[in-house]
Amino acid sequence: MFSSLRFRLPALFLLGIVVSGLIAAVVALRLFQGYVLNRSKADLRREAIGLTEVFAQQAITSNDTGVPLPRIARQLERATGDRLFYVGVSPVPDQRVGLDRLPESTVDWRSGRTITFEFTPPGAKKTYLAVARPLKLGKKGPAFGDLIVAKPKTELNQQLIPLLQRLAIASLGGIFVAGLLGWYLSRRITAPVLALSRATDEIARGHYDVDLPEVKGGGEIGQLADSFRQMASRLSVAEQQERNFLMSVSHELRTPLTAIRGHVDALREGVAEDPEARAASLDVIAREGVRLERLVGDVLDLAKLEAHRFTLLSEEVDMERLCDQAYVAFGEEARRRGIEYDRRFDAKPTIVSDGDRVLQIISNLLSNAFRWTPDGGRVELQLSASNGRVSVAVDDNGPGVAPEERERIFRPFWSRDDSGTGLGLAIAHELAAALGGSIQLESKPTQGSRFQLVLPLGH
Repeated sequence: MFSSLRFRLPALFLLGIVVSGLIAAVVALRLFQGYVLNRSKADLRREAIGLTEVFAQQAITSNDTGVPLPRIARQLERATGDRLFYVGVSPVPDQRVGLDRLPESTVDWRSGRTITFEFTPPGAKKTYLAVARPLKLGKKGPAFGDLIVAKPKTELNQQLIPLLQRLAIASLGGIFVAGLLGWYLSRRITAPVLALSRATDEIARGHYDVDLPEVKGGGEIGQLADSFRQMASRLSVAEQQERNFLMSVSHELRTPLTAIRGHVDALREGVAEDPEARAASLDVIAREGVRLERLVGDVLDLAKLEAHRFTLLSEEVDMERLCDQAYVAFGEEARRRGIEYDRRFDAKPTIVSDGDRVLQIISNLLSNAFRWTPDGGRVELQLSASNGRVSVAVDDNGPGVAPEERERIFRPFWSRDDSGTGLGLAIAHELAAALGGSIQLESKPTQGSRFQLVLPLGH
């Protein structure tokens, strides 16, 4: 449970909220402490100014009013609620100031300046924040000492308690809301991830028709789900192609093997004793052997091309002679099936490429054309060159290629009628790309197709 994404996401989310809240609380406390300290200093300074003026006035009139200074000091202390101290000499002869005296070293009262400082009175344990104000009986008279207005720092800290309480309440509320939000987000994130995990298990068992939920809002998880859905679809297609390939290859292998085995048995049993019959049987065996060799070669060629382990030669290739060689190879089939078979060579280019592989591409295109051209139809081979490129086109008047099949037709092991291996066009397409060229398709249903090989003059 604790290692699951559903737990760790909200836990990390909450941890981030708590850490952020603690940092914010510390910063807020520091700022509030500074604000309280500055405000307390300002308040003490104002009180010190007022008290020194009142105390000085009372000291001047104390002889007339008969109110002694100690009584005045106690009244002022009760009125303000602050502690009052004094450093210096009594401004009224033969009278005590009535305030707690501090050592002369506490503050330099002879400087005549108002001073803000912190101190701990003798015998006390509390630290006080204080303001020392010179006590003068006249505006231009000498200073007799400093009247010190002080407030314990613990009182300043007590002002932080309400703030701490509010911060604690706000933090708990924020953590609760963040926990709900983290739980909701983790559900939103982990639900499709868990669905993808279950779908992965199904695909591992060979079930490609998995149902994936639609992820609302898109994002990375939605993109992952779409990619996974496409992957499952492609794996399903690949498995279907593999089944088609196995069926096609099994059929293609069984047919020549059956023929070879039948003729070998006939030769062994002496059924074909006639020299002509024996020669015919050997011809069939040789022809079917060549067919098997071609099938195995196609499979190996495709595997090498897809693994990028294909070696290409670089040589001068006479395209006119090469196309003529490919054209002649299908002449007998054209004659036998009554197909109108023409060639038109508008150029005599020489290119630098792999001649055997170029011949293989053209032969595969011609083989595909003859396969789909009905008896009595038409097939034409064209050769041209322009703009530094050579073009070899094969035209036929077969059934054509539907628009939805134009991408799949170059895939290996795919066939429109589920016959044959489906390797010819796939190998031609991969070879053309390896030679730096391409195969272009123009087709109209029921009107035939045009497969055009385009190669650079100097590869």
